[in-house]
Amino acid sequence: MRITMIGTGYVGLVSGACFADFGHTVVCVDKDSGKIDRLHQNIMPIYEPGLDALVASNVKAGRLSFTTDLAEGVKDADAVFIAVGTPSRRGDGHADLSYVFAAAEEVARALTKPAVIVTKSTVPVGTGDEVERIIAEVAPDKGIKVVSNPEFLREGAAIEDFKRPDRVVVGAEDEQAVQVMSEIYRPLSLNQAAPVLFVGRRTSELIKYAANAFLAVKITFINEISDLCEQVGADVQQVARGIGMDKRIGSKFLHAGPGYGGSCFPKDTLALLKTAADNDTPVRIVEATVQVNEARKRAMGRKIIKAMGGDVRGKKVALLGLTFKPNTDDMRDAPSISIVQALEDAGAKVHAYDPEGEEQARPLMPNVEFCTGPYQAAENADALVIVTEWDEFRALDLKRMARTLNQPLLVDLRNIYPAQFAQDAGFTIVSVGKPAIDTPAHLEAVATSAA
Repeated sequence: MRITMIGTGYVGLVSGACFADFGHTVVCVDKDSGKIDRLHQNIMPIYEPGLDALVASNVKAGRLSFTTDLAEGVKDADAVFIAVGTPSRRGDGHADLSYVFAAAEEVARALTKPAVIVTKSTVPVGTGDEVERIIAEVAPDKGIKVVSNPEFLREGAAIEDFKRPDRVVVGAEDEQAVQVMSEIYRPLSLNQAAPVLFVGRRTSELIKYAANAFLAVKITFINEISDLCEQVGADVQQVARGIGMDKRIGSKFLHAGPGYGGSCFPKDTLALLKTAADNDTPVRIVEATVQVNEARKRAMGRKIIKAMGGDVRGKKVALLGLTFKPNTDDMRDAPSISIVQALEDAGAKVHAYDPEGEEQARPLMPNVEFCTGPYQAAENADALVIVTEWDEFRALDLKRMARTLNQPLLVDLRNIYPAQFAQDAGFTIVSVGKPAIDTPAHLEAVATSAA
């Protein structure tokens, strides 16, 4: 199949490269000539493990190419995927669909033969209807069909998620469109890698928002339980393990931390709330989730200040990890932003290190001193704070780190280190959702080995 991808951001570039790896011929189109020039040099606009190698191999095989010329890009295309941004609109939180609608109109004018236009961007219910109306207005006789095909990619694991997904959701109202989409995803069917779920277009659009909202609820739930654990002397990691063994609940997204961020959950929960309000059907659980998550990010800053004795004016705080999660350079709505702001407002000086996020973080944190490694960040600091659980932070030399710090205080917002392990290295440790009195080391070892 001949596929065109409109947009070379996170979704468009990963999807385009993976489709090419399936054997399709893919052209990725973007108006940003600088981005296209860099892609021609195999310089990725985002950090995603394995993406540069995947792109390079498929460019070399002649299955993947890049251009700024949309008309040339859609020439002979069987399907055109729209994968442009849908940021939260200022004022009401609804998804800004102007880029989607502009792309749909431009593609419809440029197509010279029947094709399927596929909305890959995350869009509210009813967007496909509007795209269809636009196409009917500008290109009524071209035989263009409109399909919804939401993405479910995790940053840092996007290639694996695309090639071995839990499911592929396709929303289509036309049998011809179903056939085209079936052929595009046939490699997954042949490998029995994932079920392809064909539903109505509006149902498909809502599945995406409902899935992300549910995961956001799950994260926020365990974060609130972690607060309760701290008050009653329970261990949130063991609570999460205990409830996650229930197959009706599952263990994923039950890791207490400083709150969710990123490109999807904050934006998509707000958009779902707006859609629900427009249809006079409030989703109060999601509304509470958004409020609690925002409050939690700010509370993490206060947690650090409290651990440092309540007064951080003139003190140095070392932060490890700034991106909203590991294996990405994405800083959108990252908890670290609120944490840094709270610390700086209280008079602290923040030194930070992130393996990939510095370039994105600098404009958001102009007063932070960025360091080249964790030990440099910790030098003469009064506290060490783990904000993002990058793998390289899991095997720090804690004894060396304790000697490097001015005060051997570790605030572990991701519960990477068992309390006894940190204490044996000379640290005072403050974790998330942990009892004030540590779990006996032998019990913690038994629980860890059983996980």
